[in-house]
Amino acid sequence: MRHFGYLSSEVRQGLFHREPAEFTPDAPAGTLAVALGATLYTPATRPNLADAIVKQAGRGVVSMVVCLEDSIDDSEVAEGEENLVRHFAALDTRVPGAELPLLFIRVRTAEQIPDLVHRLGPAVRRLSGFVLPKFTEERGVPFLEALTSCDLDLARRLYVMPVLESPELLHLETRAETLGGIARTVDKYRDRVLALRLGVTDFCSAYGLRRAPDMTAYDVQLVASVIADVVNVLGRADGTGFTVTGPVWEYFKPHERMFKPQLRRSPFTGEAEALRTALIEHDMDGLLREIELDRANGLQGKTCIHPTHVAPVHALSVVSHEEFSDAVDILQPQREGGGVLRSAYTNKMNEVKPHRAWAERTLLRAEVFGVAREGVGFVELLSAGLPATG
Repeated sequence: MRHFGYLSSEVRQGLFHREPAEFTPDAPAGTLAVALGATLYTPATRPNLADAIVKQAGRGVVSMVVCLEDSIDDSEVAEGEENLVRHFAALDTRVPGAELPLLFIRVRTAEQIPDLVHRLGPAVRRLSGFVLPKFTEERGVPFLEALTSCDLDLARRLYVMPVLESPELLHLETRAETLGGIARTVDKYRDRVLALRLGVTDFCSAYGLRRAPDMTAYDVQLVASVIADVVNVLGRADGTGFTVTGPVWEYFKPHERMFKPQLRRSPFTGEAEALRTALIEHDMDGLLREIELDRANGLQGKTCIHPTHVAPVHALSVVSHEEFSDAVDILQPQREGGGVLRSAYTNKMNEVKPHRAWAERTLLRAEVFGVAREGVGFVELLSAGLPATG
């Protein structure tokens, strides 16, 4: 797998100063966690599940979640299990050499983990792990124990991605205790936890809220405070933290626009004018702003519920030439003692010690998403990918 692998070699060479690297499901967990990018959810009851997975892989999707939880009705769980087992088998036999996304199953109960591993049989090699809903210390431990008890004989280690979305985490009077319990649990099972995911929809639900497409999760102060506390406790850059992924952006087309779109102020020219128009018509202004705010607040990647959200997430994940230049300068061996130096772009000062953790994270992102050529930005990267997302 590689990000932007659906583009021709010639197109990639024109876009990238350093192309995205290839990786496999057996890559180090730190690489996979960043490489998740836009994780696309799909219901386990989907009739054409195998075909949809193959199709999305061809369009640049690198991680997918087959959902047995909130995306299906309570009465459809057994049907969803049977459907995903059948389609995983189809994936394994019909396209044995095909490049598939990292595949995860979002379960409801701990008992589903060993049951599904058993029922998948040889096709379990197509599985990268499980997504654990409403994760707390009390509810999470049984899931993790179930995983460690069933994968001893598997060729590949299965990971988990806990979803942080419980009311105990949202409510102020229980947040600190809940965060402490989550931290203890994921630290104990650190080698199994690939990333932590934020369930913002559940947070909003607890107060009867829903953000409009012109607003981001960070405009909803109840939600923003939880994100800040989660990153504070679980996303530290001192070696104790985990990759925390950005929340889902719920797209729906409003009848009227309340604020002037960000994209109308963007420098789109020439052929990119069609892209600007398409993004405005699809009300993606809020999504683009939220992706940028995710990274500014310490999050990487994003949960996605619609294929059209994938390309913008990935285009904005590419490291700019300026970011790369700064990161490389900061991490030069001769600068280990610290100090301050002028950016190669002559527009900022890089402080070696304070910016070191940022530089290390930036180079890891550069490895999996690549480095844009000087002068190549989001518009060019997304324009190149439009045929793959239509």
